[in-house]
Amino acid sequence: DGDNGYAEMADEMERLASVQPGFLGVESAREGVGITVSYWESLEAIQKWKQNERHLMAQRKGISDWYLAYKTRICKVERDYGFEKTE
Repeated sequence: DGDNGYAEMADEMERLASVQPGFLGVESAREGVGITVSYWESLEAIQKWKQNERHLMAQRKGISDWYLAYKTRICKVERDYGFEKTE
């Protein structure tokens, strides 16, 4: 029943990540399948986030309670642009 604490943990991880050195931002979507993309200024900043004890605990809980499977990709953004129609 419910999300078993998932939304609360996701909010906590976003708050915690936001104060880590090198954090640039996060985007998330949840409809049918969930995806979260976090942006970091360097591979070193990513590695430090991966070593954060509270983040490691959340990952363990994800494996035991929330996920059947997950995938992590580390990518370099070469370009970022978009369009937004205004009326």
